[in-house]
Amino acid sequence: MTQTAAKKEELSSATVILEKFLPYRLNVLASLTSNALAQIYAERFGLSIPAWRVVATLGQYEYRTARDIAAHGVMHKSTVSRAVSALEQRGLIARRPNEDDRREELLELTEEGREIYEALAPEALAFEERFVSVLTAEEQKVLAALIDRLSGHARLLAPEGEVEG
Repeated sequence: MTQTAAKKEELSSATVILEKFLPYRLNVLASLTSNALAQIYAERFGLSIPAWRVVATLGQYEYRTARDIAAHGVMHKSTVSRAVSALEQRGLIARRPNEDDRREELLELTEEGREIYEALAPEALAFEERFVSVLTAEEQKVLAALIDRLSGHARLLAPEGEVEG
């Protein structure tokens, strides 16, 4: 076999079959799951996926900067900015000065925002329970550990500061 023929054979054997390509499969799974969950918070509360992530982050941590929320939710800062603006216009979040850094503002849920989070959190957890119910308890533990491990490794492989959004 000539060197050119060997190179062509090597390239042809490097075909990506999307349905078997793990990054693609993970993305499809994430999209399907996120879209199914989005039906709950979009229909009942009129929240987009990024807006829900902002509300969920503030529900979990009480207050955060937009930069913190972007990092936590693995979202682009412009996506967070648009979601924050929409939530603020609806009266669901409020801004206050960050005493530690005057260049940033701290975001927090308003009373109405907190009520939405408290109404939605149990539904989100129930959705998660239904979603993983096809797995045994042991499989759920293994899956969680594998996701943690792959997420940590993916953060090492991803270019610094680049997120999709």
